Amino acid sequence: MPDIKPFYATEINATITLASLATSTTLLVGRQSSEIDNRTALNQDYLVSGKITTGTSPTTARPIEIWVLGALDNAAPTYLGGFGTADGAGPTLIQENKNTMCVLVASITCNATSNQQYDFGPVSIAALFGGFCPARFVFFVTQNTAAALNATAGNHQIRLQPVYETA
Repeated sequence: MPDIKPFYATEINATITLASLATSTTLLVGRQSSEIDNRTALNQDYLVSGKITTGTSPTTARPIEIWVLGALDNAAPTYLGGFGTADGAGPTLIQENKNTMCVLVASITCNATSNQQYDFGPVSIAALFGGFCPARFVFFVTQNTAAALNATAGNHQIRLQPVYETA
């Protein structure tokens, strides 16, 4: 019988513009990533990790949230709540939709230090979806630090480590 082992493919970055992301007191407005399409690679999982950097003079004990949302239709992707397939301003959500459509990847509680980098992960996407990785998915980031996020693009990253089994 062959020895089955996990294989960790080359990491990729999700495309999402988080530089200068405005604060949202309700945490219902934010930014969505471009779609991650797993229909060709057929990875069993993605381990997601990353970093997000606050801007100037954030308020202590306020959150930055990273969410993931799976597509409903694999052939022509349909996302509920006004989400699309490209990096851009996310839709303005209502709390009930956010809680039922999106799955929380990480919630980071910030301190009052300006330009502080916060790291998160790794978190299994498959585990968040009951053991199966969606064929297509996007990330949604919102924050309520009372200040825009750091303006340098390189100070933010959502990184994906594809995982599958090999013999």
